[in-house]
Amino acid sequence: MATDTDWKLTRTFTSTSGDVRWDRLGPPGRPPVVLLHGTPFSSYVWRAVARSLARDHEVFVWDMPGYGTSEMAAGQDVSLAAQGRVFVELLGHWGLAEPLVVAHDFGGAVALRAHLLHGARYRALAVVDPVALAPWGSPAFRLLGEHSGVFERLPPALHRALVREYVASASGPGLHPAVLDRLVEPWLGDPGQGAFYRQIAQADQRHTDEIQGRYGTIGIPVLVCWGEDDTWIPVAKGHELAGLVPGARFEPIGGAGHLVQEDAPAELTAVLGEFLRQQQA
Repeated sequence: MATDTDWKLTRTFTSTSGDVRWDRLGPPGRPPVVLLHGTPFSSYVWRAVARSLARDHEVFVWDMPGYGTSEMAAGQDVSLAAQGRVFVELLGHWGLAEPLVVAHDFGGAVALRAHLLHGARYRALAVVDPVALAPWGSPAFRLLGEHSGVFERLPPALHRALVREYVASASGPGLHPAVLDRLVEPWLGDPGQGAFYRQIAQADQRHTDEIQGRYGTIGIPVLVCWGEDDTWIPVAKGHELAGLVPGARFEPIGGAGHLVQEDAPAELTAVLGEFLRQQQA
């Protein structure tokens, strides 16, 4: 997987949860696609998929507040509730009334909340190993969240080792060292170390409990993709989610862990591309 060290977001939007870095790829006027990343990642994980989809679409990418190159600040609200509101703000800023939406992990919950609670309209929605069904959060995730104040004070070297191990575990076959470095880098130093534990501490299952009972009301085309070797959220959750959404299509991705964009980018892009083209027919 190419490391693409030149991946940069060149534009800024001031949201209610801080400055958001974003960008667009592809010819203006083509069908719009918005990509949402998960935690503890950033738009960087979408780089290969975004560039491929940009051949036929205008692709919008962004780092959520508290992630990647967007603003990180003490006391910042980076919860699922806040991110859902920010996403609605961004759609308005971009002038996108009914885009195609593709969302991974935590971003899946953000997209679902924006649609079900805030009235955001999508032409279609594809979710990739999303946080959507209770219970969620590994034992390690819950431990970090419950004791975030303690972990935030770790010596930098220990913090770096913890974050590297945590991020690396999202991949099935393993991440290229340069990719792992890029994914870990935003969480180091000040304000990154505090931001890392802040986003975990604010991850509350009630934000998906609020919408889980509404999945049966979704009336747009939905694709559920899942890495078959996902150790963060088992593939059984993918089958369960697809069964709750009327007409949803389920696509397993072999040889991929939770971070499907890194583990099987070609396979994922092919499945997403086919689904998105079907919505334009």
